Amino acid sequence: MATYKQLQQQIEALQQKAEEARVAELDAVLADIRAKVAEYGLTSQDIFGRRHATSSAQEKRDGVTAKYRDPASGATWSGRGRAPVWIHGKKRERFLIKE
Repeated sequence: MATYKQLQQQIEALQQKAEEARVAELDAVLADIRAKVAEYGLTSQDIFGRRHATSSAQEKRDGVTAKYRDPASGATWSGRGRAPVWIHGKKRERFLIKE
């Protein structure tokens, strides 16, 4: 039966061989992909689809951008829905977030 040290050496040797095989296969796969992209005139959009969502689409998913900020507490409000207590009945221009 093999000792612990011998088994560890075998593991390291196998891991090294596995990494070499992975790199060799990766090179072959990339060469094949590049050849097909060139042959068919493909673009990254053809392969991966449309780009990531734009910032406005991201805002729609994440919520609306804040329009007003309370200088005392740092609380924000988008201007939609019921007005928070800190802005209710006051001039909203004072609380506008300037970009």
